[in-house]
Amino acid sequence: MDSIKKNKRKSVICWTVAFVLAIGYLIISCLPFIFMVLNSFKEKFEMLVKGVFALPDAFYIENYKEVLTGGFTTYFMNSVIVLAVSLTLLLFIAACASYPLARFKFKLSGTIYAAIVACMSIPVHITLIPVFKMAKSTGLYDSIWALIGPYVAFAVPISVFILTSFMKEIPREIEESAEIDGCGKIKMFFAMILPLAKPGLATLAIYNGVNMWNEFSFAYTLTQSSANRTLPLAIWEFQGQYSMNTPMIMAVLTLSLLPMIILFIIFQDKLVKGMTAGAVKG
Repeated sequence: MDSIKKNKRKSVICWTVAFVLAIGYLIISCLPFIFMVLNSFKEKFEMLVKGVFALPDAFYIENYKEVLTGGFTTYFMNSVIVLAVSLTLLLFIAACASYPLARFKFKLSGTIYAAIVACMSIPVHITLIPVFKMAKSTGLYDSIWALIGPYVAFAVPISVFILTSFMKEIPREIEESAEIDGCGKIKMFFAMILPLAKPGLATLAIYNGVNMWNEFSFAYTLTQSSANRTLPLAIWEFQGQYSMNTPMIMAVLTLSLLPMIILFIIFQDKLVKGMTAGAVKG
């Protein structure tokens, strides 16, 4: 009985500590977002007078109106187009590369896989000048299409690394049964492997989507005109334009962050499934 009581006491203590830590982490994580949203509804000098965490006297929506009429929608649509095209190409290329590396046995499979994984160690910033020259020579400089190539290229190694490990966990019996029925490799890939790999693809889409949405270096290097720039540059330009109007900058940050938060809320279950898939064999 004493051992049972001790175990119960330890369990209660552990759960209490875990709950307190979780609450603390939640507060630390939410404070910057609360700070940003609260101050985005304040007037220009209200934050300095009332305090950064004080509630606004009235919800001043003129900040959002001025941001939306100041070219924000152009930056937003550019980011959406670049993200949609880049993610589509990335997921297709990563899936096509991961399938043979995970399911086929050939002499150079290990070498090719090692070379792809080794590309993860290449720093992005040392490629800015070569990529800039390439964009100039191909006539893609100062267009949103110049961003798609670098975004896809630098996301392929980590995507292949994750997706190859995921596809290795798909039971081979499924393919063997399909081969008996006369299913070819290409049809098997599109009809069976890709549907089974949806959790892994969803994880890659969220992971790489956030990185592409917030990418600054290539967007700054490869674009020049405001009509072809993406949201991270909008934040940078609005910060220069409204350097003395902090609530206006907070409004820009809130509008830029909302799409990723909404997508994460919608697809969070797929992200969790993709991260835990293959963790348990059976």
